[in-house]
Amino acid sequence: MIKFIKKHKLGLSVIIAALLAILFFLPIPYYVEKPGDSSNLSKIVNIKNNPDKHAGKFMLTSVAIEPLTPAKYIYDKFVPYYSIDSINNLTDGQSDDEYNKVQNFYMLSSINSAIYNAYKKADKEVESKYNGIYVLGLHKSSFAKYLKVGDTIISVDGKKFNNSESYRNYIFSKKIGEKITIQYLQNNKLKKATAPTIKLPGTNHSGIGIILTDDFSVKTKIPIKVNPGDVGGPSGGLMFALQIYSQLTGENIRKNMNVAGTGTISPNGAVGEIGGVDKKIIAAKNNGAKIFLAPYLKSTKSVLKVEPNHKTNYELAVLTAKKYAPDMKVIPVTSFEDAINKLNNLK
Repeated sequence: MIKFIKKHKLGLSVIIAALLAILFFLPIPYYVEKPGDSSNLSKIVNIKNNPDKHAGKFMLTSVAIEPLTPAKYIYDKFVPYYSIDSINNLTDGQSDDEYNKVQNFYMLSSINSAIYNAYKKADKEVESKYNGIYVLGLHKSSFAKYLKVGDTIISVDGKKFNNSESYRNYIFSKKIGEKITIQYLQNNKLKKATAPTIKLPGTNHSGIGIILTDDFSVKTKIPIKVNPGDVGGPSGGLMFALQIYSQLTGENIRKNMNVAGTGTISPNGAVGEIGGVDKKIIAAKNNGAKIFLAPYLKSTKSVLKVEPNHKTNYELAVLTAKKYAPDMKVIPVTSFEDAINKLNNLK
């Protein structure tokens, strides 16, 4: 009887240990988005002979993404400003390598746009070079066996254009099924591929079956280095531009305050919306920010028809700050110029 009880207890202990291991260590195909860091941009941006001399700081806010176990899933589900989603939705079905390539490209693109805007506004010499179409994703087509995420298409039928819209229009002008030849860079090697166009889903246009964006680079007379570390994505564009501009001009546009914010930036200075602004508000609050610059893009009727309770980045930022960071001032911005003007008007 004594030996039986010991074996029974041993078996139960093994079962409990196995269940605990599953609960706390077994990865599941979900991730959580939560507040990340708010990095001091003066430590990230280095411009030759143009240091950041003022008190306070511009802050690059981020969202942390972590894989989940069953135990973390249950706990994180009850944190109101955490978001849980499937890994497939996060990566849109891309491999880890493809996803990281795209995020790194978005970051590089946002830095280039920031440099271009800041140097132009500061009246410093800067050149922009259009490199071609960057491949963000691939659909089923004859070109899918040649192209990979991260490639840059530099010509179609020997023709080079200055923007992706012109490339699209040229391909649209072709008959569906007509063969075209693309020249592209893959792992820094120049390659060519010829294949028929396909009918783009939901349209009568011909296409090559890729998700694309513009690939461009910048060259400045005053040397600049921007090292964001392991942060990816396009959402730091606005804050990079403000940091670069303030260092180039020496202007104290942040008025010695800790100013955080977020938003993409286009080559023409327009500020775009991003994901996770509620989490970035909390990240900024945790790191001492008193001002938060939030993108503002008015909701269209078509968006509100599909999503009646849709909130803009600015509206969600205000609601989050009211609840979790009541001492923080949230300022709506629509462009780089608008951000500078509103900072200059701060008292």
